[in-house]
Amino acid sequence: MSSDTTTTPDLGALLQQFFIEYLMNQRCVSPRTVAAYRDTFRLLLEFIERQFGKQPATLSLEDLSAPVVLAFLEYLETDRHNCARSRNARIAAIRSFMHYVGLREPALLGVTQPVVAIPMKRFERPLIGFLTREHIDALLSAPDPGTWSGRRDQVMFSTLYNTGARVSELIGMRVADLSLAPVAAIQIRGKGRKERSVPLWHRTAARLRGWLSEISRAPEQALFPNRAGGALTRTSVAQRLKLAAATVGDRCPELAGKRVFPHLVRHSTAMHLLQSGVDITVIALWLGHESPVTTHTYIEADLAMKEKALKTLQPPKGAPARYRASDRVLEFLQGL
Repeated sequence: MSSDTTTTPDLGALLQQFFIEYLMNQRCVSPRTVAAYRDTFRLLLEFIERQFGKQPATLSLEDLSAPVVLAFLEYLETDRHNCARSRNARIAAIRSFMHYVGLREPALLGVTQPVVAIPMKRFERPLIGFLTREHIDALLSAPDPGTWSGRRDQVMFSTLYNTGARVSELIGMRVADLSLAPVAAIQIRGKGRKERSVPLWHRTAARLRGWLSEISRAPEQALFPNRAGGALTRTSVAQRLKLAAATVGDRCPELAGKRVFPHLVRHSTAMHLLQSGVDITVIALWLGHESPVTTHTYIEADLAMKEKALKTLQPPKGAPARYRASDRVLEFLQGL
């Protein structure tokens, strides 16, 4: 890592321009994206300070060379135990910054291009897990209706399942987003500031109508607040859902040994809509997917649908001919 801080522009100035001019003013990215990029560079600068003893305020762009960034990525996986998906999110933020600097300062391409060329890491994509309808019913009935928090959790879980919302979308719901007449629906602010309106089932709408009498009706009031009236955190929602699963573990043994988390409920909503015959493009709109291609992963996970499709096909008649390699080279390749 170079100790000469005069050969390239000050890193702090470039980061300020990247965040304020590019991300916020030019691209108008969401606050969540800004926060994710901020956390990436905070981790990177803290890593450089520990490893090389250089204060962030003294760094130049050359201090973010490709070997340093690769060492940082290795640190994320080995020391912080980040998965490949998290590692890829970090390098995506760094590559975006380097791409911006390279376009702004072409003389710095020798520094930026090797970092931009760092590839994403491939990883296995497991089949999507989901809960059965019986499991969902058990979770919805788990909270104690005799307590304020239990009534909140019951209506919150019902809304989570009804809408298939991401947990960030759920905790961001406000009283003003809810419409109970003439058609019951809720407005959801999703990824990339995309908004969508999701209809509510009669049972969900009835629970929400009763819940409104227990919280402030101010438009900006969190729809599912904590005791202090503020919005719940992601961790709080996950903990309440985990508690509900543990409560019904005696009558649903399958839930007792299963990791239940908010996104699993979202997967379950999609699978149940798919199994009910809802068109996949409608499900994509329901969940806020940018492309129906993302929604196709639910078809891959539904073994029952695959079995149904298999029954429509007739198996081939006769034994298939066995391939025999014609020479040693082909035999070698066939054995790999």
